[in-house]
Amino acid sequence: MNIADKLFIETCNEILHNGIPSEGQVIRAKWDDGTPAHTIKKFCIVNRYDLSKEFPLLTLRYTNYKAAIDEILWIWQKKSNNVNELNSHIWDSWADGYGEIGKAYGYQLRQKHKYKEGEFDQVDRVLFDLKNNPYSRRIITNMYNHNDLNEMNLYPCAYEMIFNVTDNKLNAVLIQRSQDVLVANNWNVVQYAILLHMFAQVSNLEIGELVHVIADAHIYDKHVPIVEKILSNQNYEAPKLMINKDIKNFYDFTVKDFQVIDYKYAEKVSRIPIAI
Repeated sequence: MNIADKLFIETCNEILHNGIPSEGQVIRAKWDDGTPAHTIKKFCIVNRYDLSKEFPLLTLRYTNYKAAIDEILWIWQKKSNNVNELNSHIWDSWADGYGEIGKAYGYQLRQKHKYKEGEFDQVDRVLFDLKNNPYSRRIITNMYNHNDLNEMNLYPCAYEMIFNVTDNKLNAVLIQRSQDVLVANNWNVVQYAILLHMFAQVSNLEIGELVHVIADAHIYDKHVPIVEKILSNQNYEAPKLMINKDIKNFYDFTVKDFQVIDYKYAEKVSRIPIAI
């Protein structure tokens, strides 16, 4: 079984069988009808993906990897916080009348900071260090800026990356405060796997591991039957990721530079209710 399916099954089973329900607690998230969106949660799920062996794209269900890549480029390459610069509509519920989501995600990454080597935003600092000081233990990005939280329409979920080069392989730890497992689990894994591939390619490094740490991994009550159905689906071999090797500049990548070959999947899941 491919690693994405295996870890998704293990994560969901751990939550469903050993998780803690939120009934009796004060619930912030609501369904469209205003009722509380209860969850079953598990504290601190940690999954490891060896990207040198497989591209971790789920086959138990379809993951819209092109939209996932478009979003990660929107955040990390465009450094945008305006949904009008994004091709999907997944952020529309958190945008104001101008399309802004506040001082979140891309806004944080584009803020410049002074270092002894010069002035960089967070992304450019990663690119600088990977080329000039790849074995540094200080290659970190963080979008959870407490000074700006009151001006964010949504606090960042996947908010911190710790990059580490070992034996010329680029590895990273993705830290996520909260995750709706049905909606976002493989979506986030695909995004940050792609991001790691991008950084590795333009820095002349080999690809290594992505370690995904989720502090609050949860399944919403209305999602439980959908998840149970997915877990019973047939799975397939992992597809192959093809990247345009001519790209040497991080900011030159487009969605078209990534191709997934032989992607077989059980079925698409549509009309998933989203808690806001």
